[in-house]
Amino acid sequence: MATTAANFTFDTVLIANRGECAVRLVRTCRRLGLHTVAVYSEADADAPHVQAADEAALIGPPPAAASYLNIPRLLEVALERGVQAVLPGWGFLAENATFAEACAEAGLIFVGPSPEVMRLMGDKSRARQVAQEAGVPVVPGTLEEVSDAEAAEAAAELGYPVVLKASAGGGGIGLAVVHSPEQLSAALQAARGRAARAFGHDGLYVERFIAGARHVEIQLVADAHGAVIAFPERECSIQRRYQKVLEETPSPAVAPSTRHALQEAARHLARAIGYVNVGTVEFLLAPDGASFFLEMNTRLQVEHGITELITGLDLVELSLRVAAGEPLPFEGDPPWQGHALEARIYAEDPETFLPAPGRVTRVEFPQEAGIRVDSGLAPGVVVSPFYDPLVAKVMAWGETREAAIERLGAALARSVVEGIKTNIPMHVRVLEHPAFRAGRYDIGWLERMG
Repeated sequence: MATTAANFTFDTVLIANRGECAVRLVRTCRRLGLHTVAVYSEADADAPHVQAADEAALIGPPPAAASYLNIPRLLEVALERGVQAVLPGWGFLAENATFAEACAEAGLIFVGPSPEVMRLMGDKSRARQVAQEAGVPVVPGTLEEVSDAEAAEAAAELGYPVVLKASAGGGGIGLAVVHSPEQLSAALQAARGRAARAFGHDGLYVERFIAGARHVEIQLVADAHGAVIAFPERECSIQRRYQKVLEETPSPAVAPSTRHALQEAARHLARAIGYVNVGTVEFLLAPDGASFFLEMNTRLQVEHGITELITGLDLVELSLRVAAGEPLPFEGDPPWQGHALEARIYAEDPETFLPAPGRVTRVEFPQEAGIRVDSGLAPGVVVSPFYDPLVAKVMAWGETREAAIERLGAALARSVVEGIKTNIPMHVRVLEHPAFRAGRYDIGWLERMG
């Protein structure tokens, strides 16, 4: 792929994000010769992403609602600074159809799928219906939002345990596993409250709980010319409170035939909804090998870097080029090699796993072959309680899974972050555990490990 801005229909990009996400987005834009405009809240005035971009604009006070989620202010900055395209990354407004529409109305290119597709896949119960209509298996459950009474009826019909899920969002937010009828009422109230706070909507649907399942996902990229490519699966089952902690690709539990089936299912769904740009289709993989559609994330994923490590491609670049109207630069699914893992570094207490904000006094990550670090940290940076505690990602590539595990473990052992607590010790324990080494884990394994 070319590495200049000459082929683009735009040359100035608003980075509508912060932290390690914004730093990573700026890196690709700079390599492509695109001018970047960062945004920052009062809490992030000295953040690395502000220094990384070509220019930056203050957008508001620390609370996200008054800054990074403030659509009018973001558009104001974009128009003031001569921006032509908006790159949202992940989190904040990345899957907000209203923001995508507002960008289009302002004459800006939103680097992502259409607002219509975002709304369709953002409504998780409707997304399940669409997947089922497209022939993609879904977990047995309700296909529409349910009242509390309907949830009780559905749970009785499906059989306990069941899972309550927010229809307006994903990422495990609002998710609750209910093991008995006696737990249902309190679980519904709690799940509705979390969903309302996170997404502004308390709608829920009910699914059968699949014990021992693994969480795998297929990264895809689709252009406006009908091409859809699908990448090898990413394994995302190392989770705490249904939030991903460590990912790897390919999965140690997925055979080539299963991989092909998952890729075809993801591709079929993308074509059925007219998807254009980067996206990820998530699946549950049951112990008997059956796979079920979970949801589609209409954005770049946090863990996209490990797919880049095994393919040598830049997914941010592909996203930008597709947004510019270019066709994908190759035909068929791209070749890949080796194995890669990612450890998400959170500013949290390694014992309680509660957020641990503070001022960073020292940061050292290894810089060597086979290691990639995406970081929003630097000495003097204050990790704020206002935002997600994800502060860095340490990734490793190896010819084999064993080599990649060894390389990541060694890199984490040499990583230094002082002034704040992080979950690095937990990652080291996971990588050394015999069950993980053998690839014998599922979504609940990390919670059981303690």
